[in-house]
Amino acid sequence: MNRPAPRRARGFTLVEAILVIVIIGVIGAIVAVFIRAPVQGYADSAARAAATDEADLALRRIARDLRLALPNSVRVSDDGAAVEFLQTTTGGRYLTLDDGVAAMPVLDFDDAAQTRFTVVGGTMRPIERGDFIVVYNLGGGAVPSDAYLYRQGAPDNNIVRVASVDYSTPNHPVVTMENNAFALQATPMRSPSNRFQVVSGPITYACETGRDGSAELVRYWGYPIDASQNLPPQGTPQRAVIASRVADCSQVFRYGSDVTRRSALVILNLSLRLANDRDSQVRLVNQVHVDNTP
Repeated sequence: MNRPAPRRARGFTLVEAILVIVIIGVIGAIVAVFIRAPVQGYADSAARAAATDEADLALRRIARDLRLALPNSVRVSDDGAAVEFLQTTTGGRYLTLDDGVAAMPVLDFDDAAQTRFTVVGGTMRPIERGDFIVVYNLGGGAVPSDAYLYRQGAPDNNIVRVASVDYSTPNHPVVTMENNAFALQATPMRSPSNRFQVVSGPITYACETGRDGSAELVRYWGYPIDASQNLPPQGTPQRAVIASRVADCSQVFRYGSDVTRRSALVILNLSLRLANDRDSQVRLVNQVHVDNTP
């Protein structure tokens, strides 16, 4: 009985393998062409969304602080790269002689020895030792109604530091000041509505060059009040970066024109570069209304 001869196993020839590789490469290149655009579009959208969120968060933080600015204390640098203001924590009404309450100390604009006064109706937040009491701030170097002219123990200004607060009567706390600068004013500048503001200190937002050479938006706080707008602030301020990859530091803040001052509008203009494309950027503009009624 004759058996059939066994078949020999066949593999791919070199030509067939090369053809398969070429075909797979062509198919891969075609697929890559169609996939690249959607993938790149997604990456660009994600980078743009991240930059927008970062800019929006920074502007919201600045706006929140600006709304707590002491009336007439907002000042912007000449190049628009920085804004500074005195931040309030609370405020209230002070007792006066005209109120006719003899048993409680009043804020006396005539007797420098009287360093205590009564707060009428309490305050929204507690007044802390080391805070500043400001009355009728007009700003702009108006002596004695510019809180930036504060100097420890100096006469003729509208700002004093709090030495202590007696809260034994919560609705009528008694504030003890380190001195009564109000009584040393050459022209007494009383508040028409007997109002005062409590200031914790100055705040600065500045666009500056970071350590890596790129521009960043920085918040400074915890430094002394100064008549000059110093950049960076003097002393040993605390510092925090609130936005990076800033595209342009010029005119980030605008408040110098007569129109914006009359309208009490601080214009914020922040542009950030994308993380994956330094040539592209997002730009957000915000207008913040500040209270300039002293």
